[in-house]
Amino acid sequence: ISGDNRSTCQAVARHVGLDLSCVAWDVLPSGKAAAIEELQLEGQVVAMVGDGINDAVALAQADCGMALGAGAHVALDAADIVLVQNNLNHILTAIDLSGAIVRRIWRNYLFAMGYNLTAVPLAAGVLYPMTKLRIHPAVAGLCMALSS
Repeated sequence: ISGDNRSTCQAVARHVGLDLSCVAWDVLPSGKAAAIEELQLEGQVVAMVGDGINDAVALAQADCGMALGAGAHVALDAADIVLVQNNLNHILTAIDLSGAIVRRIWRNYLFAMGYNLTAVPLAAGVLYPMTKLRIHPAVAGLCMALSS
């Protein structure tokens, strides 16, 4: 979805391997946001990359808006991610990095849940009558602080 002319959009689409039927050109800023909203109503998750004032509404409408660092300040403010350099390859880096961050968050969450499900009952003495196994509450508190 671009405000650029047909020949520019088709050349870029060919260069990056997009099907030309997926390309829209000469789209006004309000049309970009409407097109994104239509895709979202179909259940699709939409990312938008832009750099100008004319992209700000679409960047805000998208599930993930990415602004190029040399773009207009309003586009930078509307975006979820700002790519510091004007290198579109960094879009892939941002996607990979966000995936790694989400995996790390889940790993930390599972560790904390595992800890809380095992160490807290041990510190409370739940197993002590049966196994004489327990940990000192101060150690459990320290471990809980470290798990956060």
